[in-house]
Amino acid sequence: MSHTDSSERLNEYGQPIGPALPEWTPRPRPPRTPMCGRFCHVVPLDPAAHAAKLYALFQGAPDRRSWTYLMDDLPETEAAFRERLDRQAAGDDPLFHTILDAETGEPLGIASYLRIDPANGVIEVGHLHFGPSLQRKPAATEAMALMMARAFDELGYRRYEWKCDSLNAPSRAAALRYGFAFEGIFRKAVVVKGRSRDTAWYAVTDADWPRLRDAFAAWLAPENFDAEGRQRRSLAEIRG
Repeated sequence: MSHTDSSERLNEYGQPIGPALPEWTPRPRPPRTPMCGRFCHVVPLDPAAHAAKLYALFQGAPDRRSWTYLMDDLPETEAAFRERLDRQAAGDDPLFHTILDAETGEPLGIASYLRIDPANGVIEVGHLHFGPSLQRKPAATEAMALMMARAFDELGYRRYEWKCDSLNAPSRAAALRYGFAFEGIFRKAVVVKGRSRDTAWYAVTDADWPRLRDAFAAWLAPENFDAEGRQRRSLAEIRG
C-alpha cells in the first residue's frame, strides 16, 4: 500500500489511519564494514590511517568555501584535526566514514550516517565533505549510491534523509540530483557558527529506492562514459 491510499484504512471510529506494518521489526544499526564500488570504497573512519592525508586534502583546497555550511571549520593544525577525527571515529551516531579512491586507496572525503533510528527505520546521510579531487566526479555519486544501498538493501530501512543549510545551493542541487525529494524548510532550526540556519529537508523512501538504484547502476556503468570520462546521460535523464 502506498502513502497515497493510506486514507482508505479506517479504524473503529471511522478515522483514516496509515498502512499497517504487521511484519515490521526494528532495523539493525549500520555495521563498521567497507562498502566497495568500482570508483571508490567507503570505509569506517580510521584517524591513524586517514587523518594526515585528509588534512592535507582540505588544507590544499584553493580556499575555505567548502567549510562555510559545515558545523565546524578546518583546525589550524593537523594535530587538532586528528583529535577531532579521533572523537568522531569513536562515536556510533554519527557513524563516520572515509571515502577512498578504489585504485589508489587515497582518502577523497568524509561522509557519515547520523540520526540513526532503528525502531522507525529512518537514517540520515550527512557530515559530507568532499575534497577537490572528489567533487563532481563519478566516485562522489558512487559513494552516495553505496551508502543508500546499505541503508535500503542491506539493512532494510524505510526512509533515508538529507538535510542542509537552506542557503547551501550546491548541497540542495546535489540532493535533487541523487533523487531525494524536497520536503520543506525548517525555519530557524539551529544556530551554527553564531548565525541562524534554516534547514532544508530531503528524503528517499524504500518505495523510491528501486527506481533510484537502477538509475545509479545505469549512470555508473562504463558505457555511460566516453573516452574522456564524460557522462553520456545524466542521472536525471536516466530516471526519466
